[in-house]
Amino acid sequence: MIDFSDLGCAEAPLSLFEEFTKIPRGSGNTSLIAEYLVNFAKERGLFYYRDSSDNVVIKKPATSGYGSRPTVIIQGHTDIVCEKSAESDIDMEKEGPRIFRDGDLLRADGSTLGADDGVAIAYALAILDSKYIPHPEIEAVFTSDEEIGLIGASALDCSTLVGKVMINIDSDEEGVFTVGCAGGVRIDYSLPVKECEPCGRCYRLSVSGLLGGHSGIEIGNGRANAIKLLGRALEALPIHQVTDISGGNADNAIPRDAEARFTAEIITEENLEALEEIIAPIRESEPEAKIELCECEPSGACVDSESTEKILSLIREIPTGITAMSKDIEGLVETSLNMGIIRLSGEGLSLTVSVRSSENSEKAALRDRITAIGEALGASVTPRGDYPGWAYRKDSPLRDTAVEVYREKYGKEPKVITIHAGLECGLFSDKIEGLDCISIGPDNRDIHTPAECLSLTSFRRVYEFLLDVLKKI
Repeated sequence: MIDFSDLGCAEAPLSLFEEFTKIPRGSGNTSLIAEYLVNFAKERGLFYYRDSSDNVVIKKPATSGYGSRPTVIIQGHTDIVCEKSAESDIDMEKEGPRIFRDGDLLRADGSTLGADDGVAIAYALAILDSKYIPHPEIEAVFTSDEEIGLIGASALDCSTLVGKVMINIDSDEEGVFTVGCAGGVRIDYSLPVKECEPCGRCYRLSVSGLLGGHSGIEIGNGRANAIKLLGRALEALPIHQVTDISGGNADNAIPRDAEARFTAEIITEENLEALEEIIAPIRESEPEAKIELCECEPSGACVDSESTEKILSLIREIPTGITAMSKDIEGLVETSLNMGIIRLSGEGLSLTVSVRSSENSEKAALRDRITAIGEALGASVTPRGDYPGWAYRKDSPLRDTAVEVYREKYGKEPKVITIHAGLECGLFSDKIEGLDCISIGPDNRDIHTPAECLSLTSFRRVYEFLLDVLKKI
């Protein structure tokens, strides 16, 4: 067990975090964490509800003196992005992240930590478990599969909830209150290919060492996309046929690695120089970035030259990164697209992208534009997980209370912002009329990557802040 005894009141939620983090809970694999939450409620005699999507709601009555206060929804998601380093042997389908303490930081060995959004689970469970924390009635809402399209929140029947005040704990910077966010949609492409016998030598081309990161956060910092770079590199080479291609693991994570196998007659020094010209500018901001090319053994059938050209065209023609900046808020990304996952199999090429925008009309326009690109190349295109943005609320007693508590506690003003990343708050605001909502969280860096790390002192401060807000509501 990790020693958290120096962190005061945060020891309880951190110990719970360590306990449930042993459970594998990648997106699409949330039944065990849902079962854990149900058992947690049963053991404490609390009302619980679990639906067929593995969403779990746990309710706790108000403590003495707080019965007349508004019911508060504390909300977060149970699934995590399962990214791991190339060297790691962890099977995240079968085990949770192997976490350890590194001074003030909590990390995982070779994988994502899962503080996105394990922090919300830990805070909520600690409050549900405590006999001493004063609070109004609590409705703890744990949603599934947020990371692959807010699937759980979309399916949740909110008629079971009475709260009109919600604190979402899915933000990653202390002292920042999020009060609005972009909407989004995932788009899946399926491109049929024709197979043929390989012609020429077989080569392996890889792009690696990129920083990656959450596509709703880091895309505004211009981080390179490994799939897009791989496509550019392939087009710089005299290839005949692609035999394999893969990259990325989540549509909302900027891919750090991608690779392809292909056939060609011969690779010249001039070709290698062209690859260096592609990667050199990237190294200025991502120093570990590299492109590697080597000869390899054939790996079975190839796709023919026509199919190869269609694959390269699809990667080339679909934009990635920022497509528009906000006209109203300086520095805020309005619309973006992330090419997140690509795979080639005997059934064809599959590609998944994530579109985000704070303007619904722009989201729809970009969706339609890239749908047309895919269809023109013969791909079937399927949108899924379309979710609304979360509009800024001019009158928000919850926001005002949170700002007041923060000001009294720390003697300074918090940042109140809207963001480009998607949050479940938009869906809840659509489903619960008059919902007053904010999103908070402690400092959590490099989420959706194996470098993810959580500041423990920040975790403690935000937990203390949350408890103070519950007293004031």
